[in-house]
Amino acid sequence: MTTLVNPTVTENLRTVPPQAGPSGRVPLSSPDINDEDRARVLQVLDGPSLSLGPMLPAFEKEAAEVAGTRFAIAVNSGTSGLHLCVKGAGIGLGDEVITTPFSFVASANCLLFEQAIPKFVDIDINTYNLNPALIRDAVNGNTRGILPVHVFGRPCDMNRILPLAERFGLHVIEDACEAIGAKIGNRRAGGFGHSGVFAFYPNKQITTGEGGVILTDDEELARLCRSWRNQGRGDGGGWLQHERLGYNYRLSDINCALGIGQLIRINKVMEMRKQVASRYNELLADFDELILPAPAAEGTEVSWFVYVVRLREEFSRIDRDQILHDLRADGIGCNNYFSPIHLQPFYKEKFGFRVGDFPVTEHVAERTIALPFFNHLSQNQMEIVASSLARAIGKIKSGSVSMSIASVAR
Repeated sequence: MTTLVNPTVTENLRTVPPQAGPSGRVPLSSPDINDEDRARVLQVLDGPSLSLGPMLPAFEKEAAEVAGTRFAIAVNSGTSGLHLCVKGAGIGLGDEVITTPFSFVASANCLLFEQAIPKFVDIDINTYNLNPALIRDAVNGNTRGILPVHVFGRPCDMNRILPLAERFGLHVIEDACEAIGAKIGNRRAGGFGHSGVFAFYPNKQITTGEGGVILTDDEELARLCRSWRNQGRGDGGGWLQHERLGYNYRLSDINCALGIGQLIRINKVMEMRKQVASRYNELLADFDELILPAPAAEGTEVSWFVYVVRLREEFSRIDRDQILHDLRADGIGCNNYFSPIHLQPFYKEKFGFRVGDFPVTEHVAERTIALPFFNHLSQNQMEIVASSLARAIGKIKSGSVSMSIASVAR
């Protein structure tokens, strides 16, 4: 008989009663805001500048130090940052950029904004990152760049990707939106490519509410991005003088103030999240039905964004969806990370993608479960999650399938 949980805590986990209804007793994520963060925000609110004030350069300075880049340009989202990186690379109509179909949709949409084409290649089944071994065969005469995504905060194999980019003269745009602080050797994610991006949505390691930042060592790119984010205004021009087509991608001083202290304590944040992931690993070690996150590759450090487990091959997408349904009924925040980009309705319609085009991505995506994960997730909360997960898996194995899910499947 398969053991669902560590025997030392089995009795505790199995006797926790389920809680009916989506009570949210264990949320999927929870931002870590302290009194110093609040004080900085109030300082802005009490001052004369809510936007383009002193908090902006202070925030950018801290972001550049985290990434190890010369420049950081704050914008209103990671998506906006990726868009400006694509634009800054001169990538445009008909150009192809090699990237992953297993990501949040923005990492491909940013190419479409400039009428470029995402050239998907499949992922590594263990890391869920772009498989470097597939890049060479994807390069053709239209290829202009590679956009690797550090999925779930796990660094891509940049030591293999960068030489390929150099060999073929390709621009590297690094999507580090989920990977602030992640390392390969002594270098941090966001600082490997020609440009990179962090994002600060509330579910990220640190948050500004909404926001992102572009990272680069290229002074000219930094200058252009500052102009583009601010309606195309130049450095020395007036408020109504616009040197180029731009966008309203500014990040307010309120957002910047919220993020400064969190950037300063990023190493502490990473350590806290690493400890939560480690406790989950211990708690779920005997769940034979699950594949837990892979250990960090030698010489790398993961910046834990989410904690995602994967059901083994004998389970189906319908099984996974049933488990998500049952977890939510118990008040457990959870989600399926990610839905393949190439199977999003818009991408299927525009490019003709079909099921089977990227089988590893599809296999993984049908079985992933993101469990509650945040800095201050307690042992008791994790045991509640594990207990609910054990019941949900046991229900699947016993053949007791919820009518609501089964009817959808039919």
